[in-house]
Amino acid sequence: MDMLPIRRAILSVTDKSGLAEFASFLCEHNVELVSTGGTQKALEAAGLPVTAVSSVTGFPEILGGRVKTLHPHIHAGILASKDDPSHLQTLEEKQIRPFDLICVNLYDFAGAVERKLSLEQAVEEIDIGGPCMLRAAAKNFHSILVLPSPQWYAPAMEEMRQHQMAVSLAFRQAMASRAFEATSRYDALITSYLRP
Repeated sequence: MDMLPIRRAILSVTDKSGLAEFASFLCEHNVELVSTGGTQKALEAAGLPVTAVSSVTGFPEILGGRVKTLHPHIHAGILASKDDPSHLQTLEEKQIRPFDLICVNLYDFAGAVERKLSLEQAVEEIDIGGPCMLRAAAKNFHSILVLPSPQWYAPAMEEMRQHQMAVSLAFRQAMASRAFEATSRYDALITSYLRP
C-alpha cells in the first residue's frame, strides 16, 4: 500500500510536548484517538474526544499500569497487514479494528538514572508496552505510521496536509527506521545501567 489514509490512532506519550496541537490536528480531520493514562488525561484536559485503551481491550489497566496495551485488540490492530485479505478477515472475525497511526514515546529511563533512583525505582521506569507498540508498528510500516518522538509531529502533519490525510510509504518507512533507532537507544541505556 503506497498511500495510507489516517483514520484511527493510538497516542501514548511520556513527553507531551506538542501533543495537544498534534491531537487537535488529528481530531479536526476526523481521526479517532485512543489513549492511555496520563496521555488520555492530557487530551481530555485539552477538550479532545478520546477513547480509553481499556474500552478497546475490554480489560482494565492492571499491576500498577504495567499491563495496559499488551492485548490482542491493540497489537492485532497494529500488526495486521492491510494488504493481506486473511489478516483483514481475522480482524473482522475477532471484531478488532485496525490502527493507522501509533504515536508513542517512552518512559524517561534516562531521567530515572540521572535522579539516582534506587534499582527498584529505576526498574519501574523501564517501558514495556511502549517499545512493543513502536516495534510492532515499525515492523508493519507498510500498513501503519509510527511516530516515536514529538519532533516528527510537524513533518507528519505536513505529509497529511499534502496528501489529504494520507501518508506515503516512503514516509512510513523513514519513521519505522526512527522507531527502531529509538528502541535501540533505549535498550542500550538499560543494558548499560543493569550491567554489573
